[in-house]
Amino acid sequence: MAALAIPSMAKRHPVPLDPNTDSAKCIDCHQDKTKGASVHTAIQMGCASCHEVRVVKSRDKKRPDVTRVKLTKATSQAVCLTCHEGMKASAGNSRPHLPVTRNCLSCHDPHVSSVKNQLKKGASGDRNDNLCLACHIQGLNVAPNGSRHAALDMGCDACHVTHKTGVADKRENTYHLTKDVPGLCLDCHDAKDKKLAEAHHNQPFATADCLTCHDAHQSLKPKLAQRFQHAPFESGACDACHSDAKDGKVVLTQADTRALCVTCHDAQAKQIESAKVQHPGAQGDCTACHSPHASAYDRLMKPDPVTACENCHAAQAEMHKTKAVLHKAAYRDGCYTCHDAHGGDLPQLLRAQGNKLCLECHSPKRNPKMEEDEKGNRTGLLTIFDGKVRLPAVYFGALPALDLKAGDVMGHPIGNHPVFATVDRSDPQKQRSMGCQSCHQPHAGAANFMLVTDTRSTMPLCVRCHENLVGLPGQDAIGLTKQAPQAQPKKGKKN
Repeated sequence: MAALAIPSMAKRHPVPLDPNTDSAKCIDCHQDKTKGASVHTAIQMGCASCHEVRVVKSRDKKRPDVTRVKLTKATSQAVCLTCHEGMKASAGNSRPHLPVTRNCLSCHDPHVSSVKNQLKKGASGDRNDNLCLACHIQGLNVAPNGSRHAALDMGCDACHVTHKTGVADKRENTYHLTKDVPGLCLDCHDAKDKKLAEAHHNQPFATADCLTCHDAHQSLKPKLAQRFQHAPFESGACDACHSDAKDGKVVLTQADTRALCVTCHDAQAKQIESAKVQHPGAQGDCTACHSPHASAYDRLMKPDPVTACENCHAAQAEMHKTKAVLHKAAYRDGCYTCHDAHGGDLPQLLRAQGNKLCLECHSPKRNPKMEEDEKGNRTGLLTIFDGKVRLPAVYFGALPALDLKAGDVMGHPIGNHPVFATVDRSDPQKQRSMGCQSCHQPHAGAANFMLVTDTRSTMPLCVRCHENLVGLPGQDAIGLTKQAPQAQPKKGKKN
């Protein structure tokens, strides 16, 4: 991610200065920049290590010259990196901390602070005292029946390293952790603690991924449990799937996880076996894609609804890394928004064919349903495709509905443009195939609207059908060549 340019503001200095003014002269007035619990070491190097004096000569002899003090580089970020090159977020990092890539001064005072490393505030305390909580809200909005991790009171830096960098395939780098789970959790939670063992029904958990079942910050449920839970796990009926642990290892009540899952999920098992178009990934271990206990994601997807599919679908994983514009239905909410991973009747495991798939979300006649629990309370989810897909309630918040007409077959991107099929003008009895994917890519693109031409301009796309440029002489309203009118005889001049 490229650093944003934060320009150095060269304000007019209140008194004239010589361009070669030394630091001692600066400190005569700016002693407050040199005293405090944490003073920037650059102060000892001299003010000129970061600042320079510029004198702008006045063209009017009656007016004095203007003195300005500015940074030695174009941006504060550039100045900081002259000494702190190791803090630079380099290419290939999974998710650099945004202030690191944009402006160091959003977190640090460049001169002096009461907090170490010249931070403007510490990393603990309430919102007024905690620097991190100026941007992050974890732990601030815990639901009445929810839970909050006590470690938040220790300070964000108890678990996170602000400037952590590293390769994208490691979670500790992605979330800037001091170390990965479970090692991080076991720094505070003793796996041999009797109460902790009983809370886990005496099942071995010391080597498990704690974040599979628990949220690290806060939860809508007790004990930091993830939002979506497997019914036996939520009810505490561990013995439905587990026998007593043996030699520190998990023992299932069935021979393997698949055999165990189908004892309850026989409908999914039948779908997988009888589907006209089968998904090879669904033939194996169910826990390759689903967590058997809990997840932050619907359908208990693990590690998330996108990565679960990308582990096998390399082409889509590559698009995720390289394409500038991603289809949010796929790369935010998950591939299963459009595909049925257990198998179906349509190619590519699609939930609907042709434009019907896209118009489930983009039609002006779309009709998502708000989901309710058994007590009639809204769950915060909505459903599409007859309840088969559940999505966050905010899903349609900024999702455009196309201004279509005539049964959703025309009207996009302009009035009478077809979006389903168009008659071939050379033969009115023929129809040319036309659909959303005639113009748009379904997963990702290089520019807005994910055009199949991977261009920002629409012209390369339009000329694929409209060979002549729109609006030129000799063309009709949609750019197709008109028949030239017959020449008319010239009228003679009057005498």
